[in-house]
Amino acid sequence: MALRVIGLVVPSGANAFKAVNVAQKAGVHTSSVRSLRYGWLAYALGERTTPRLKQNSKIITLDGNLSSGKGALAQKLADRLGMLYMPEPDTFYLDKMTGEKEPLPVDFNGMCSLEKFYTDPKAADGNSYRLQMWMYTMRLLQYADALEHLLTTGTADSEVPRSVLCSAQRPVRSRQGVILERSPFSDLHYNEIKGISICEFLPPHLVIYVDLPAEDVQKKLKQSGKSYLQNVPLTYLKSIEDSYKKSFLPKISSVDGVFIVCRPQVAEDIDYLKFEKGPWLEQDDVTYHHMRMLVEDKQRVATLTHIPKFLPEITIGAHDYDEKYYAFKSLPGKKYAPGYNADVGDKYIWLK
Repeated sequence: MALRVIGLVVPSGANAFKAVNVAQKAGVHTSSVRSLRYGWLAYALGERTTPRLKQNSKIITLDGNLSSGKGALAQKLADRLGMLYMPEPDTFYLDKMTGEKEPLPVDFNGMCSLEKFYTDPKAADGNSYRLQMWMYTMRLLQYADALEHLLTTGTADSEVPRSVLCSAQRPVRSRQGVILERSPFSDLHYNEIKGISICEFLPPHLVIYVDLPAEDVQKKLKQSGKSYLQNVPLTYLKSIEDSYKKSFLPKISSVDGVFIVCRPQVAEDIDYLKFEKGPWLEQDDVTYHHMRMLVEDKQRVATLTHIPKFLPEITIGAHDYDEKYYAFKSLPGKKYAPGYNADVGDKYIWLK
């Protein structure tokens, strides 16, 4: 399928929120890309998750229509609860994961355009399909990043002697929860692809739905600085609203609570939630171990969306894929693994 090109650039074990800031240190006969990651040995030597799960070690998602105020509320809640806020991913989320200084061409980012989706939703070139599939994959990768953050914070993974010590030998630090705008669970397109991928993940602990009428959403969009959003049809906005209320919210009812938000004291309301039901309560250190192994392998996560279907309008054939592969490899710093490309200034390559 078209999105198989994702395999060219998905980093293994990368955190989107760490990729830009973490500097790899290379020494003699050590690879800058062979970072010491959590694995079976750390688990066998005592690394456990459940002792560090505290009250706010949760995954919370905010859902709602376009421009419904999800982002502002999510940021407010994250600050109030001491959680990590992850904004809704855009089409260039993959570039943020790989730490690109500037976004790569769209040929390596789903070959789709959000602006074209709103101005020409029925474009014959398959842009709408590619965009929605690409964004589902980006949300899946971001959700994996959120789970990895939840399961990893509070440990000293980069310090091997400490990371393999049993919990009794070091201070117990709590896992930090994450608040996201939307999630792959609220994506209502392409049931076959969603069915074979979302089943590998636990749902959010809490879903908060921001209930803003479609008419108010359209008024806000008309005042937007983005011209391609100013003429979004009301029928489209109403269809999103109906999909949430008639399909997503009933299906996600297994989550501990679903808020219909129209009040400012939502953060205080969260403090009183008991979280007494849901699949998270059925987990133990063994299942957390397997989940952690999955979500740190972003290539494996991305591959979950691959299905053997041929759609002429959007499928990338072998020759096109080969062409794009070598086009990607010809970009500065992409011929070899990070740290081994002299064309971008990597030093002492022969010692690594």
